[in-house]
Amino acid sequence: MTLRKRFTLFTIFWLIFILILFNIFVYFYVIKITTDSEERVLTNKVNLILENPKIQNSTGLSDPDLLKEYYNVNELIRIVLPDGKVANITGSDPTLLELPAEFKTQHSTGMISRGGERILQMQVPLYDGQDIVAMLEINRVLNELDSYLQILVAALTVTTVGAILFAIFGTYWFTSRLTSPIQQMVSTIREIDRSGKLRKIENTNPEESAELQQLVRAFNQMIDRLDRTFEAQKQFVADASHELKTPLTVISSYTTMLKRWGRNDENVRNEAIEAIDKETARLQSLIKSMLTLAEAEQEDWLNQEQFDVVQLANETASMLQTTFQRPIRVKSSAKAVRMYADKNKIRQLLVILLDNAIKYSKDPIDVSVTLMKNIVQIEVKDKGIGIPEEDIPNLFERFFRVDGARARSTGGVGLGLSIAKRIVDLHEAKIDVFSLPDLGTTITLQFKQKR
Repeated sequence: MTLRKRFTLFTIFWLIFILILFNIFVYFYVIKITTDSEERVLTNKVNLILENPKIQNSTGLSDPDLLKEYYNVNELIRIVLPDGKVANITGSDPTLLELPAEFKTQHSTGMISRGGERILQMQVPLYDGQDIVAMLEINRVLNELDSYLQILVAALTVTTVGAILFAIFGTYWFTSRLTSPIQQMVSTIREIDRSGKLRKIENTNPEESAELQQLVRAFNQMIDRLDRTFEAQKQFVADASHELKTPLTVISSYTTMLKRWGRNDENVRNEAIEAIDKETARLQSLIKSMLTLAEAEQEDWLNQEQFDVVQLANETASMLQTTFQRPIRVKSSAKAVRMYADKNKIRQLLVILLDNAIKYSKDPIDVSVTLMKNIVQIEVKDKGIGIPEEDIPNLFERFFRVDGARARSTGGVGLGLSIAKRIVDLHEAKIDVFSLPDLGTTITLQFKQKR
């Protein structure tokens, strides 16, 4: 069932339910106020009858003219004796005349029904001194109430049907406007699925509700993000293909040369083996970096824990210093700075930054760790060749290299800083780069100290 039908049926159901309750309330309220009004009329008439001297003296209870002056065409007035006999009666309504006479010693008022008609009864004892000598009874047929109720039921029926019809068309029109952006979204998604091209929803109606406008904006933002993601994937595939093509071409060329004339030429054979080994290592490094980037897209890539970042920096610096025979100095504002993060990924991040500093500088490299206002700051500083200012915004893009030929000579594949940026983003941290050509580069990392 569509959202429009569900909303319409839900609205109509509750409207009918509310109207039924309202109609029942009005119906019984009209009965109550009309009955109260008729009861007041009977009470006034009883009071007038009781003021009659013949009633007060109990001498003329059977006088035929006693009750005639109080008679109304839709009433029956009678005086009933203690033995159940009727001493005096006036009235002509056959339904009222059929009512049995019953003597009662207490004042009572009530509603009865006979022959489909509502009858209001009032019974009052008559006293002679302290003794009850008779009972005055007035019965009144509520013809006007039945007429009012017929008119009321007809009016309520017409208004209820009209309200339901109006609600059906109004709700259908409203839900059509309400679901219009959703229908556009569905149509756009189907068109995207059919054509394979991303499209946005055109929001041309400024009168749409804020929620629907937010829905349209969120959808369009998602399309923008998907578009950027697809473009980045296309660019990544193109760049990866280009990067893979170069070492494969070199390997293929040297393999062909070995087949033709290099088998018996030791110099050519050694040169080919050296080149193939170098390009194979480059391929392995490239594939490893690409796999790392692919793993970094997974949500559970991080395995966070508490650790001492100063100790980690010292261990990483010592390892690289031994490997590359380059001095790396670690400074810290405290003996231990603890942070909550993925220890292995932070080690990988430091290796990437220090490896770049080692490749593009010859002087000692400085690493500083400080803690300021629950912010762990790690700074890697070198005095190398630096980075041109116009290249800094593109520094973390995949396969981007400031100097392609120089990077290739150092064995870089252009993915290290992309991996570093992904590690920083997953930790919700910040990375800043300050560099001047021929003066060096400073990369600053800032992590929130959690837990």
